[in-house]
Amino acid sequence: MKTICRLLLAGIMLVLTSDYLNAQIDIEDKIKRKVQDKADQHVDEGIDKALDAAEEGVEEAVKGEEPEEPAKEEATEAETPQKTEHDPQENPAQASPSTQTFAAYSKYDFVPGEKVILFEDFSQDNVGDFPALWNTDASGEVMTTNVYPGKWFKPMGDGVYLLEKLIDFPDNYTIEFDVIPQYKEGAGDCDFTLTIYDQPELSLNTDLYPGNAGYHLTLSENYHSFVNYNQETDNPNQISGESRTGLLVPEKLNKVKIWVQKQRIRVYMEEKKVFDLPRGILAGYKYNHFRISLWSRGGEPLISNIRMAAGRPDTRSKLLTEGKLVTYGIYFDTGKDLVKPESYGTLKEIAAVLQENPDVRIKIVGHTDSDGNDASNLDLSKRRAASVKGSLSKDFGVEGSRIETDGKGEIEPVSPNTTAEGKAANRRVEIIRL
Repeated sequence: MKTICRLLLAGIMLVLTSDYLNAQIDIEDKIKRKVQDKADQHVDEGIDKALDAAEEGVEEAVKGEEPEEPAKEEATEAETPQKTEHDPQENPAQASPSTQTFAAYSKYDFVPGEKVILFEDFSQDNVGDFPALWNTDASGEVMTTNVYPGKWFKPMGDGVYLLEKLIDFPDNYTIEFDVIPQYKEGAGDCDFTLTIYDQPELSLNTDLYPGNAGYHLTLSENYHSFVNYNQETDNPNQISGESRTGLLVPEKLNKVKIWVQKQRIRVYMEEKKVFDLPRGILAGYKYNHFRISLWSRGGEPLISNIRMAAGRPDTRSKLLTEGKLVTYGIYFDTGKDLVKPESYGTLKEIAAVLQENPDVRIKIVGHTDSDGNDASNLDLSKRRAASVKGSLSKDFGVEGSRIETDGKGEIEPVSPNTTAEGKAANRRVEIIRL
């Protein structure tokens, strides 16, 4: 190509020195077009080759000759040790927590309660019905989505939605749930409010500040707010605050975690700590009601996988003194064995005990509920235990030679698999001192 261009340019110079300059002035343009034609020809040849290769690939696929793909892992449980309905491979548009690094969770200290008080995933309800365990002055229905598995409760319209079960909230407890903010065209924020309050008898109280005392936690995509109150003062607001950290992501699955230790309350959104209030919970009251409210006439959230649990596990005592730690704070996606980054708080505590006691050896044992195939659940539980070992070794520096692993699948339940709470209790990881 370079030789051709040089010859052509030499021809131009000869022409320019001739008497026919005016008559031949368009030769340069012709040469440029010729060179461009040559270049286009090479481009066309490249495109043709690419199309030919693609066509051959289609023909091979039709003939069944495509390269073998790895077998897809069977989702053997409807629920997992700490149920996480979202499978990141089913929704590429959602940023997968499993793709995040543990470094993002270095300040994440959430550890879930060890004794399940309530687990609500609406599995007992029919799609299209209002959930059986709830009451409202508005409307709502149980539904499914084409992106996230499981059943979801959709409150519809301004009003309150009361869990019709008195919860004896202890001094120390955690609440976890999943929410997918849904929006209406032309509507405002998709904000909603959780209210936990003290009221002697179970009833649908629609007051803005229900009961003797309580607290509001309002969540949205633009702000979060917290207010506590009692009825003993002229102004029921005792403390209030606002945060713009860890905001809800529209149309995506968001994980909310609440940790109460006596008067202290901490709220987390994914790896972000939204609130940490040392006197957020007013002392001297018996909190026993759980309510969701919609006030903004905005969008309508989808809510599921509500887990309430009592007590923070004493990792050191359980592991060193009792010789066995049962944890619900190691998270996996449904049917998967990859440890999720929000397990950081629990794994960090386990690793700290092992690092301070270098002679201690442990066995990690995975357990599932009874949903799915028995053999597949057994295999999944073994792979999850191995994954926990890998994380303790790789991410926290615990020597792998100190750790054994095993899996029991569904064969050693600690609670009947006939209720959502029972299944949630059975989905667990046990750390046994050897």
